[in-house]
Amino acid sequence: MIKYLIEKEFKQMFRSKFMPRMIVMYPILIMIFMPFAANSDISNLNLCVIDNDHSVYSERLVNRIEASTYFKLTSTKGTYYEGLKEVESDRADILLVIPPHLERYLSLNEPAHVWIAANSVNAVKGSLGISYLSSIVSNQNKSSIPIDVTYLYNKHQDYKLFMVPGLVAMILIALCGFLPALNIVKEKEVGTMDQINVTPVNKFTFIIAKLIPYWVIGFVVLTICFIMAWAIYGFVPVGNLGVIYLGASIFVLAVSGLGLIISNNSDNMQQAMFVMWFCMIVFMMMSGLLTPIQSMPQWAQDINVLNPLKYFIQIARMVFLRGSSVTDIAEQLIALSIFAIGFNTWAVLSYRKSN
Repeated sequence: MIKYLIEKEFKQMFRSKFMPRMIVMYPILIMIFMPFAANSDISNLNLCVIDNDHSVYSERLVNRIEASTYFKLTSTKGTYYEGLKEVESDRADILLVIPPHLERYLSLNEPAHVWIAANSVNAVKGSLGISYLSSIVSNQNKSSIPIDVTYLYNKHQDYKLFMVPGLVAMILIALCGFLPALNIVKEKEVGTMDQINVTPVNKFTFIIAKLIPYWVIGFVVLTICFIMAWAIYGFVPVGNLGVIYLGASIFVLAVSGLGLIISNNSDNMQQAMFVMWFCMIVFMMMSGLLTPIQSMPQWAQDINVLNPLKYFIQIARMVFLRGSSVTDIAEQLIALSIFAIGFNTWAVLSYRKSN
């Protein structure tokens, strides 16, 4: 019986020309554009310099700043107030005010102060800009013991390498969570659920038949994502691919089960779409996809234990970047297993079958 139900699900899925194309094209487009768009690295900040020293030292300092990839020298002004007008007109993001006699003070080992002002309408952009510029200025005159720095797991500090595993998780929840949320409620609207209800199919078999196609789709989508990561960015997982597939298989069952719960309890497709969209937004914003979970308030971190996306993103990044094994991600696998069992049990119980 279950064989024919699964066959029916695949036939319904591929009857629409749009659905197979979306399953293939959605991960491809996300993997092409999102790693570049969702980038927290700051570069090419517009810099305005007010040089009141006009010395060899100040010239070298400006040249060193301009040589970095973080700043782009857009203008030089004579006073702070002239530079402030550049910020107000959005022609400058950062002001660097070099005081008079700076070189002389430094040569005499006397304290000297350089003034940095940043447009902090975008707080992240402003604070990072000040941090980068302060580091360059302080290093210009620093004479100390050289420090050897090693960046573990992401030695080139490529933010795309950090984002790709997270985007894989986002794609899986978008396809394998959103589509099941529309599945049963769509059948309610077209009337095929009435035909299912008069068959001897029990609730458990019905829900399993709904889950398996999306479980298969999850593996296909995951494979496409890994191929795109390798073909476009040259990224390959440090750890075993099988470990990520193991985590993904449990994660897909969990989010598909959540989608079926929403579908069971929705009266129309619009209602199901809005509820699932709300869940997806909350999951993504609190998952650590874009911002560190440790930076969130404690109450948000406590609530986040109920976020399945958080656990799979941790699995993907740990295996992809650090080469973690099944033992290392055991906690995340157990959490996802609890979600998968809980959501799918709820999906079976919430399916109202009338004989």
